[in-house]
Amino acid sequence: MKILCTVCIRAGSKGLRDKNFLKIKNKYLFSYTLDVAKKSKIFNDIIISTDSKKIRNLSKKFNKVIFIKRPKKLATDKANKMDAIRHALRYAENLNKIKYDLIFDLDATSALRQVKDLKSALRIFKKENPENLFSVNHSRRNPYFNIVERNGKTIRVAKKFKKFPIRRQDAPKTYDMNASIYIWKRNILLKSDNLFRKKTSIYIMDFERSIDVDSKFDLSMIKNLIKKTIWKIN
Repeated sequence: MKILCTVCIRAGSKGLRDKNFLKIKNKYLFSYTLDVAKKSKIFNDIIISTDSKKIRNLSKKFNKVIFIKRPKKLATDKANKMDAIRHALRYAENLNKIKYDLIFDLDATSALRQVKDLKSALRIFKKENPENLFSVNHSRRNPYFNIVERNGKTIRVAKKFKKFPIRRQDAPKTYDMNASIYIWKRNILLKSDNLFRKKTSIYIMDFERSIDVDSKFDLSMIKNLIKKTIWKIN
């Protein structure tokens, strides 16, 4: 089985300025993702798609990683990340003259995932044979109980039960998508943007490894976890 790993990094960031160039323990934020991907030894190739010249200039520091320039039309605020992943896939296949069976996409700002997460997600994929898989963590709020929505002047619970009353433990399990790991079969990735398919699987991660950096608060949590050596690459 041939497996490609893509990592998509945009130069700009609206939430936290230049977050991909921030350093934790003298390592760029995105370096944590690359280190885990390489150490897992499950990928035939790893490719970074970026519109940042500064990141591409760092390519010599990362052995066995392909760096490609992302086209401008795929690097705007409104661009679909799936198109960038497909562009990276086609580039890697043309470069290496092979056809991949599976494509992993790892978010560059999810720095706390570990090698065991990649291997466990792949193991679930092989066992359940879905069309795609993505990583989640258990929801800290439940739309059946403590997430509300506004509809005009009415405030109501976001998700309704068919029958009331019902115990909290009887509600369906809910999860937060944590943007850490995505896996597709090649033909599924190439034909559709839809993540919720007839055969979709999930891999459940601990909340502590699910933090994605979108704010200064997220960054402070990740720095704290890494500096206190709570996080380990394995």
